[in-house]
Amino acid sequence: MAFKPTQYQLKDVGTGRTFEDSCWTLSDPQATEPSLIRAVYNNRLFTPDDSQKGLYRYASWLPIVRTLRKSHAPVTYKSKGLAGLLGMENLYITFSGYWPKIGAKMETCTFKETEAFSVCARLPKKHKQVLVVQSAGNTARAFAKVCSDNNIPLVICIPQDNIGDLWFLKPLKPCVKVLATPCGTDYYDAIMLGEKLCRNPRFLAEGGAKNVARRDGMGTTVLSAVEVMKRIPDAYFQAVGSGTGAIAAWENACRLEEDGRFGPNKMRIYACQNVPFTIMYDSWKADSRSLLPLTPEQGRRNAEVILAKVLSNRKPPYSLHGGLYDVLKASGGDMFKATNDEIVYWMLQFFNLEGVDIFPAAATAVAGLAEAVEKGVVGKSEYVMLNITGGGRLNASKHGFTLKESDLILSPELPEEEIIAAVDKLF
Repeated sequence: MAFKPTQYQLKDVGTGRTFEDSCWTLSDPQATEPSLIRAVYNNRLFTPDDSQKGLYRYASWLPIVRTLRKSHAPVTYKSKGLAGLLGMENLYITFSGYWPKIGAKMETCTFKETEAFSVCARLPKKHKQVLVVQSAGNTARAFAKVCSDNNIPLVICIPQDNIGDLWFLKPLKPCVKVLATPCGTDYYDAIMLGEKLCRNPRFLAEGGAKNVARRDGMGTTVLSAVEVMKRIPDAYFQAVGSGTGAIAAWENACRLEEDGRFGPNKMRIYACQNVPFTIMYDSWKADSRSLLPLTPEQGRRNAEVILAKVLSNRKPPYSLHGGLYDVLKASGGDMFKATNDEIVYWMLQFFNLEGVDIFPAAATAVAGLAEAVEKGVVGKSEYVMLNITGGGRLNASKHGFTLKESDLILSPELPEEEIIAAVDKLF
């Protein structure tokens, strides 16, 4: 069956102005203040389409013009093991990773696949620009696999210290190139490198949190949960580096409330960070819309220390209209933090109780949930969604894997002309 592009408009969260999408709009061209934009779908009802495979069951709430090969959706189930330990009656785990036993088959073992399959499907099939994605690790792996499987030209910008996250079950096609910043740099440096590259019209910035396709792809985790729970959760837990997934969760909860069949949107957003990289936690606890000061040197040091390195964004979408600050305020949510020792503890507990390994970032969310239950922030009978954003590497590694080395290592301090010329030679 031929796929028909999803019908939608875009809305400026700050002003409420609606306008048409020009294929890759990342912000309102008439905005006077920083603001996210949201997709407003013609279909206001949540209608999964069983004729589509994988993630594209949710195509009516994805801003896409086509579908791609080998997509998979998150899987939600009601917890027994972890729920029993925490004394919770209605804990639902939404798992994104590789766990065939429950039907989860994301080979990159991360919910970043939901972003990649949505973002890349927003591009027309004959699009000629090279997509550029900046990442601390998991996003790079997901986009690399999706673009390799679907022959989409891609440049990944990643810190060289995180290159070990680029493991795959099979080698990538030549359409995917990896551009690394030198050892000792962090995610923000990779962002700066990508921004310089995208000043050349041959390259297209993916857009990060500003890309509605990225957020609505990530928001499918909530759609998966609501299909199983038959209602909007009372509380939602996720570890955050940028907070984009938590923003996406709230946006889909608002759409589900508008649908009218899943109850009111009382879903409190609880976001969790890894100590000492707690720039959003610290800013939130200070009730500051603006991010508290963090020097590049301190940010890099904190990024080196944390176990969940993917949670190390120095410039997250926190302050702008529709960003994480607004989401926490609107939902009545809060933030938690976890030490490396706590993360290791909950990685082990989750494996013993639920039967699958999870990444440090996912264990950060488990630690936040445990603290919330202990302090009575979350009631034991409440319906709670725990977003396990990555896991199952032990299952995936049974098939063997290969590492992708960087094609170039370039300093973000180089002039943009040198960066563009060097990358041009890769294609």
